[in-house]
Amino acid sequence: MAIPAIAHTKNLQGVRQGLVDHLTQVATLAADFADAFQARDLGRLAGLLHDIGKFNPAFQQYLFDAEANPNVHHRGPDHKGAGAVDAVTLRCEPLAFLIAGHHGGLPSSADLKTNLLPTWKAAPAVPAAIAAACRSLPTLDPAIPQPAIPDIRDPYAAEMFLRMLFSALVDADFLDTERHFSGTMATRRTGAPGLDVLWERFGVYQAATSGRHGDRVNQARHLVYQRCLSAAELAPGFFRLTVPTGGGKTLSSLGFALAHARRYGMHRVIYAIPYTSIIEQTADVFRRVLADDRAVLEHHSAVAAPSDPDNPTPQEVWRRLAAENWDAPLVVTTTVQVFESLLARSTSACRKLHNLARSVIILDEAQMLPTHLLETTLDVLRQLVARYGATVVICTATQPALDENPAFKGLPQVREIVLEAAELFAQLKRVDYEWPQPGEQWTWEQAAEAMRESAQVLAVVNTRADAAALLEALDDPNALHLSTRMCGAHRRAVLEQVRERLVNGKPCRLVATQLIEAGVDVDFPLVLRALGPLDRIVQAAGRCNREGKLASGLGRVRIFVPEGLHLPPGSYRTGTELTAGALAKQADLHDPTVYTSYFQELYRHVPLDEKHVQDVRKILDYPAVAERFRMIEEDTKPVVVRYGEANQRKKIEDTVAQLRGGRGRAREHLRALQPYIVGLRERELQQAIPTGQAEEVVPGLWEWRGKYDTERGTGIVLDGVIDPELNMW
Repeated sequence: MAIPAIAHTKNLQGVRQGLVDHLTQVATLAADFADAFQARDLGRLAGLLHDIGKFNPAFQQYLFDAEANPNVHHRGPDHKGAGAVDAVTLRCEPLAFLIAGHHGGLPSSADLKTNLLPTWKAAPAVPAAIAAACRSLPTLDPAIPQPAIPDIRDPYAAEMFLRMLFSALVDADFLDTERHFSGTMATRRTGAPGLDVLWERFGVYQAATSGRHGDRVNQARHLVYQRCLSAAELAPGFFRLTVPTGGGKTLSSLGFALAHARRYGMHRVIYAIPYTSIIEQTADVFRRVLADDRAVLEHHSAVAAPSDPDNPTPQEVWRRLAAENWDAPLVVTTTVQVFESLLARSTSACRKLHNLARSVIILDEAQMLPTHLLETTLDVLRQLVARYGATVVICTATQPALDENPAFKGLPQVREIVLEAAELFAQLKRVDYEWPQPGEQWTWEQAAEAMRESAQVLAVVNTRADAAALLEALDDPNALHLSTRMCGAHRRAVLEQVRERLVNGKPCRLVATQLIEAGVDVDFPLVLRALGPLDRIVQAAGRCNREGKLASGLGRVRIFVPEGLHLPPGSYRTGTELTAGALAKQADLHDPTVYTSYFQELYRHVPLDEKHVQDVRKILDYPAVAERFRMIEEDTKPVVVRYGEANQRKKIEDTVAQLRGGRGRAREHLRALQPYIVGLRERELQQAIPTGQAEEVVPGLWEWRGKYDTERGTGIVLDGVIDPELNMW
């Protein structure tokens, strides 16, 4: 009697997984995942087809050899070709993309049709494997009707549909394989509270806090919360939440998302934020409100590694597993993670995408969406709402002009959550803007003198070079500094020091680049802002009199023009020029309609598909799409710095040494080092290496051996390295 084909070798219990069992179990899971976007039957068929190449006797021998010699590693025969070819035979050719990519990533249409499929069709092992599969799985008989491929005429919709179906397949494959090799690990994915539980806990917290104080700020926040609960009853689609800084949009938007998800049977809430510093702040707030470590999946590069990698806590295990596919009720992540995953091709990045279907997606600080990718970004959002049952909330104080109109293919039928936005901005007015006189420019010494006039003052400039120049002119040993030359742990320590000084009325003069603007919770009586894009100026103003508690009534925001104004290129420079024009016309920065006009003008002056991503999406060139869609354009490389007390620096050195020597778990080492990483430009790094300031640890990661300034707080000091652009922030 022939031995039944197997899919995987023996697990720890000495049990092999049968191939038919694996195919049918993956098919069931993929069908369940794809059901969220009405593609259950296609998900099932993809699951049945994906590994039928393993019926090849040569692949079976490869598995038995691997089992007998576990220390000998080599690549087995191809097992993707049979499923891809059979998808074409069954008149489901688009599924060939999924089968071909379920290990290495989605291919391009050209490569699939002119290279992969012809090669596989000519391979003798392929028809034999297909025939064996049909004998074991009668539903694959070509005579049996198969599910129809949807007639999707829009090429971008077709491109995204295949990627979402791919996500359902690869997640199902990962999960079933994990269940075979590590059943206990599979059970540790569970335990997160459901949305009903989160809503109940959230409601208890809000009932005890919202509207309980009579001051104007708390009453305004309560109004926003009530409007969010009312809007949650409306049908899924696009929403806009326009709330001035300090208006309570974080908790109110979460209230909308939880109530809306419950009302319409949606699966999860995805809260996307531009910066990791704000993510940590937001996730901490959510955990406190929801009173459960597993209530929030925090997924970004700076998430702390387990305190003991060899013995992680159940919460740490759950967090790592849930981050793989976002199978959690509330995910707090970066905007970059959301959109670069949606335009990815790899299995690891795409695996989570099916869990975006029937979800509520909050885009916080939405004005930060990169203009050079806006056309693709908006198209993906339209697809998520129209075809995948998602609700999207555009959330910010400075609303970008994203509504669809005859001249702009934006978002259709966006509904306002707070109809009284103009009144709210007037009610929550907490600052006065002071504008420069026509032609007025400040030297850095003049800017420093303006800082010296106040014991507590924040100055926000456009570039790192400007920050260094202002810090030098200030010549204050107690001044603080924030920029991307500092590692994340250093920036967090500075912010803690800033907050302590502010709360206790101590002198606090802080010089920062733009990274402090979007959502960082600090509260200064005076903010100086170098001329920049209009939304950035208003975001900087959000760090002034944030809680409205100044005895004088209003905080001061002084806009100034530095001599020899240095600006990052592209939309930042264009936005600054448009802002200069708006200020010359005495624009009212407390009027939310000003920002709509500003963004409308900005979008007319900058390319919205600079990398021509839509061109390669249209021809199903998945590798090119993933390469071109990069929300962070800088060619930065990760460099580990030694920061902290002596014992912490020793831990960093030991971790780097273990990573360099190939000892321990590289993934855990990299996560442990993440808070101590600075991104350096490729050009800067290449100049630093010959001078011994940077040394490669492993491919793609370097160790900084040059100066790292903690006294002035400027972080990495580049000796003898020329930054010709001088406009990096």
